[in-house]
Amino acid sequence: MSQESVEQAIERAGSAVELLRNSPIRPHTFPVRAEFTNWRTEQRAWRDSVALLDQSHHMTDLYIQGPDALRLLSDLGVNSFADFGPGRAKQYVAVNHDGQLIGDAVLFHLEQGVFDLVGHPPVLDWVQYNVETGDYDATTERDDNSYDRVSGPPKVYRYELQGPNALALLEKVTGAPVPETRFFHMATFTIAGHQVRGLRHGMAGQPGFELFGPWEEGEAVREAILAEGEAFDLVQVGAKAYSTANLESAWVPAPMPAVFSGEKTKGYREWLKTPAMGSLGGSMGSPNIEDYYLTPYDIGYGSIVKFDHDFVGREALAKTAQNPPRTKVTLVWNEEDVARAIGSLYQSDELPAKFIEFPKARYALHQSDKVLLDGELVGISMDVGYIANERAMVSLATLDRAHSEPGTQVTVVWGESPNSAKPGVEAHRQTEIRATVAPAPYVQFARETYRNK
Repeated sequence: MSQESVEQAIERAGSAVELLRNSPIRPHTFPVRAEFTNWRTEQRAWRDSVALLDQSHHMTDLYIQGPDALRLLSDLGVNSFADFGPGRAKQYVAVNHDGQLIGDAVLFHLEQGVFDLVGHPPVLDWVQYNVETGDYDATTERDDNSYDRVSGPPKVYRYELQGPNALALLEKVTGAPVPETRFFHMATFTIAGHQVRGLRHGMAGQPGFELFGPWEEGEAVREAILAEGEAFDLVQVGAKAYSTANLESAWVPAPMPAVFSGEKTKGYREWLKTPAMGSLGGSMGSPNIEDYYLTPYDIGYGSIVKFDHDFVGREALAKTAQNPPRTKVTLVWNEEDVARAIGSLYQSDELPAKFIEFPKARYALHQSDKVLLDGELVGISMDVGYIANERAMVSLATLDRAHSEPGTQVTVVWGESPNSAKPGVEAHRQTEIRATVAPAPYVQFARETYRNK
């Protein structure tokens, strides 16, 4: 299977939807300790004190350098690269030739002509393919996440410090004032005698820095942070809580990559091997894979799109920009319906509803659940979990703009029909869960402070 291309696999399965719905590929894995205390307490830390999150293992790095590195990234990205010098980063977004989303990642400009693209594989694979097949004087070096890496540790460590006490703790650890650093800009610190680079941002929409440096220095840096952390109520965060941080900042972690159809991406599908293709879950039952595709406007990246340069998909995306049909929202699930679905596990007279795992309830890499209004499809729910800070089960969704006003009542269809062959899918029945449309981000601080930077 590892040598089969995605194009070959689609032909074998009969369709992209059939292939992905029954794919055994896991949902995204965080290969770190599940809990240090408990995920509820760990979620509260980034809101009330300071949280330390280990990002070293679950993301993939693609290092790109060479005379044409910037041109390559500009040709494939919807972002503007005006004034994008070393010491800065951006949320990098790529689309296909029809303006549909392939994926996103964080792009670090480390030094002149040297970049690090960090994130889930879809957009990294697309960039790597274009380096290998295009006319670019550039090279890549790939460091897979720790689940997929063949051997050895990561090339770099990455720690996220975030929460209201994060900057005070960082000043104590470094013994110096934290330099004034703009959002998505980098600063340099000295911790335990080591030079540490820090990116100013926050995974859960709270104040903080992402700290990174050579892997062999990571343990000393972590120990220095922990040694000073008790006075600032530092809490280490495990995989369970970390997997929900995006629900507060409203980042959609794994939208369906728009690469599984069309002649213009056929060469890419022939290059891409099946372990990289992901899996499709949820109640969306369309046999047409293009019904699962999104545009940057659907999930809140409209402000990132800049038409100051030519890029793959520019012409099609310019048409979408005139009247984007959908927008990103948070859906707050009805607590009684969630309790009913969970309670069905204790009833013996019929199949239960699909198991709702806490705190993150996703059983495929690309989750796509139908959102209905008066029985009509009005959107897709893509990522669902429980936020202890809000006492709420929420999902990130894209809805038709006409039905996206906060307070609108919709219904999420939870579970598959028919049940697919994915390992995480047990025999179950679909159930409807009422939900209320809310802003994205749902958390007021993230919405009014983090997103306004």
